[in-house]
Amino acid sequence: MVDVGTIAELVASGEAAILSEWIDLQKKVGTLQTGRITENELVAQSREFLHRLRDGLARGGSDSSDAAYGPARQMLADLSRSRALQGFSPTETATFIFSLKQPLFNVLNRNAALSPVQAADLTWAVTLLLDELGLFTLEIFQKSREEVIVRQQREIAELSTPVVKLWDGILALPLIGTLDSQRTQVVMENLLQTVVDVEAEIAIIDITGVPTVDTLTAQHLLKTVAAARLMGADCIISGIRPQIAQTMVHLGVELNVVSKATLADAFAMALERTGRAVTKRKAAAAAAKGKPIAGKVE
Repeated sequence: MVDVGTIAELVASGEAAILSEWIDLQKKVGTLQTGRITENELVAQSREFLHRLRDGLARGGSDSSDAAYGPARQMLADLSRSRALQGFSPTETATFIFSLKQPLFNVLNRNAALSPVQAADLTWAVTLLLDELGLFTLEIFQKSREEVIVRQQREIAELSTPVVKLWDGILALPLIGTLDSQRTQVVMENLLQTVVDVEAEIAIIDITGVPTVDTLTAQHLLKTVAAARLMGADCIISGIRPQIAQTMVHLGVELNVVSKATLADAFAMALERTGRAVTKRKAAAAAAKGKPIAGKVE
């Protein structure tokens, strides 16, 4: 293993020059142009990491997995997670590490006490070390981005599956987008909880916003219907368009549940099942004046 103690000494003695050159390189690639980080923050992060890298070089050599690099790796992990949340790209995040190569190489080349062979060996050791730390940074960044995406998908699924109370004992669940297993679970949980909360008798599942219904989607719908029935609520499916109806017939899909073409038709049926009816109010005065006649539910 190459003795990189010399690099640690050079970093300590030439910190100001290294830091200045490193920050200039980060500025050139547009790190500050994103508007997600200030120059003071960039300087503070760069200085702190340079100190931790120097300590790692002094005590752990060029092995980035050594415990001496623990503080440096922890800082890179925190920085990667933070930048993933801030919306930095993988390239912008990795540049934090890889842009440090040139300042370190320049320090080695300016040291007249090193022979060409020593300088070459130390340069190669630094290259491998920073490459390993850069890959570690990207791995943490990618994991953090995946966690953000999964959380956003979960939040979007919850927001896109509202359960609406149409009338006493009647709920509507308008679905928009494709149904998959994960989203079906969210739909089912939201619907069942609302059924319990409002003691609903009828739940209308409106699929007007579902682009297509295949065998898998039908299975997800049937699971939701079955779960609602177990909680004491009957279900009506509305919004089956002609194209979807034809597709379901071709696929041999049977929902085995009452369905209506529109939400209005489903609502009328739900009112009828709960002993209500939609009628027009008799308002002779309003009719005489040419005003529209409102409706009411009895």
